[in-house]
Amino acid sequence: MKVDMAGYLSDVRFIASPNCDERPLGCEVSLLVIHNISLPPGEFAGNGVIELFTNRINPEICHHQNLHEIKVSAHFFIRRNGEIIQFVPCGKRAWHAGVSYWQGKTCCNDFSIGVEIEGSDTVPFTASQYVALVTLTIELSKAYPIVDITGHSDIAPERKTDPGPYFDWKRYREALLIAKQS
Repeated sequence: MKVDMAGYLSDVRFIASPNCDERPLGCEVSLLVIHNISLPPGEFAGNGVIELFTNRINPEICHHQNLHEIKVSAHFFIRRNGEIIQFVPCGKRAWHAGVSYWQGKTCCNDFSIGVEIEGSDTVPFTASQYVALVTLTIELSKAYPIVDITGHSDIAPERKTDPGPYFDWKRYREALLIAKQS
């Protein structure tokens, strides 16, 4: 797995999302934002997230009624089995953070990469997801000067709770440290 000059990750499935645009000129990626998502809420393995990120949500389905108007996408989505799907090249600005603030800067989409992990605030994440996230983080850190890694709840604390209480930050950071040393 490697990130190319345009920001595409090799050896992962790419599904293009229209929910992105150009980053502001001179704006370097320096932040990795971790989220959680599931559609329908609390259900996994369906195509709801893919449909959301590609603007193909069916408004006839009751839990999708308001979502068909929302235009969002992260750069990456990590399924429960550890599969990584890329929706937006890292060189572009994905619309994942919304109104946000980090270290004195607003508009975190401008300088961040967003990673959605299939899950919710009510269930633990899988070992495969942590392995995939660590691998992805290492590859992104080789390609971009990532200074900080944080959760969506940290950049939008009034609005968001993800990646949630079941995201094990200690496990992730220790695994990341071990992987970097090997």
